[in-house]
Amino acid sequence: MSIQQAVRVVCISILLATVHIQTLAQPQPSAVEVSVEVEALLGKTAVLKINGQRETLSVGQTVAGVTLIAAEPTAAIVQINGQSQTLGLSERVGTTYREPRELVVTIARDAMLKYETNATINGRSALVLVDTGANIVAISGKQATAMNIEYSSGELTTVETASGVTSAHAITLQSVVVGGIEVNNVPALVVEGVFPGTILLGMSYLKHVKLQEHNGILSLSRSQ
Repeated sequence: MSIQQAVRVVCISILLATVHIQTLAQPQPSAVEVSVEVEALLGKTAVLKINGQRETLSVGQTVAGVTLIAAEPTAAIVQINGQSQTLGLSERVGTTYREPRELVVTIARDAMLKYETNATINGRSALVLVDTGANIVAISGKQATAMNIEYSSGELTTVETASGVTSAHAITLQSVVVGGIEVNNVPALVVEGVFPGTILLGMSYLKHVKLQEHNGILSLSRSQ
């Protein structure tokens, strides 16, 4: 084998063994001026003039970045860009609205056909295995201890592993962050012993993100 061929084989092996994480923060969209005026209040609906266009909104409905929070006899409570405001009949407000940005994390499938990546759990970095078949984040007691995660006071339960029935403790993780996508108060199980060997990133975290898989690339995304 020539030197060039040997180098090429090494490069391919490294590529297969490496998990690539790329956080793609979409460019911040420009702010859009929003003008809102209350024209009529009808029970749980309100007639609003949004940027000159008349819209009838029910409570909870959003149009052009304006959400109707409540419709009262003499006023409407609206939310624009996360800010709530109370508007009386024929009262107008002008503000700006920003579309939420989306964070995207991509993970390449490894040579073992697994999706593994690094996560930050309660402020500490750890390798995790994305597992949509697990309904909860699972950590071994050995690793939880190494990460200073207190679990002994968690609700005691049992789980079945390859070596039989094992005790486990139900806890709540303060935060789990993968590539900038942070979820707080994540339910988890700490299994006494050394199973699982790699932390399982289960659905108690994954249900908060959108998952897409294409050609060996798994994408996790969430609007911020």
